[in-house]
Amino acid sequence: MRLQVLLMQARQQLADPLALPGNEAAIEVQTLLRCALGDVSRAWMIAHDLHELSPEQQSSFDNLLQRRLRGEPVAYILGRREFYGLDFAVGPGVLIPRPDTETLVEAALQRIPLDRPCRVLDLGAGSGAVAIALALQRPAAAVKAVEHSEIALAAARRNAETLEAGNLRLVQSDWFSALGGQTFDVIVSNPPYIPAADPHLQQGDLSFEPHGALESGEDGLDDIRAIVAQAPAYLDTGGWLLLEHGYDQAQRVEGLLEGAGFGDVGHVADLAGIVRVTLGRKS
Repeated sequence: MRLQVLLMQARQQLADPLALPGNEAAIEVQTLLRCALGDVSRAWMIAHDLHELSPEQQSSFDNLLQRRLRGEPVAYILGRREFYGLDFAVGPGVLIPRPDTETLVEAALQRIPLDRPCRVLDLGAGSGAVAIALALQRPAAAVKAVEHSEIALAAARRNAETLEAGNLRLVQSDWFSALGGQTFDVIVSNPPYIPAADPHLQQGDLSFEPHGALESGEDGLDDIRAIVAQAPAYLDTGGWLLLEHGYDQAQRVEGLLEGAGFGDVGHVADLAGIVRVTLGRKS
């Protein structure tokens, strides 16, 4: 079958059962097809829209498409996900990095000096996406990232080695528990923040991802409360705490920070204008 015909058919085949908008289905089909063709570029696909797949290529694509039709996330199917211009290995048991979290990285970079030492802590490293992006963008910084899950920690270590983040140290820890008396200039976190009863946890990609990295109590704020309460002991005076949260949680997170004595409390919105990060400074 020719590429252009296959793309049209597969887009519709994917869009309906997964309730995907047509443009999202098209992107996913193109991604899977590029993989089946040996990781060819988008430019190659455009230039070869009349290319006829070999039986082996057709079989490979059909297998990938069937996995997606069963709901498996594209990132898990391919074993990787792009984040902040970097390619991260991901798989079952590891939270998939999302574009929204790039807002957290950008906000943190504005508070980490470019050319002088700075101690940075990432709480809940997952695949290592945030910590590695910060470490590579700020080579003078000493970045530490903690992660409770052994599976996720192993993935973060592989990514750090592959991407050569030499100024990053990864530690297994339940939030601050393994950090002793260490203090930092900047602490960032993309913690679990989805309410435990949220039906979205049983839908789409979220149903395949580790729920321990997604849900956090009745209102989704249990982990954020714990981080805000403990963070002052691990921040130097003037240090920043930056937290990613849900689209409707900004005011409540602001209240938690102010209640813990943080000053200069503010918000950072993503490209769609939705507040994704709330931050405060230790007085």
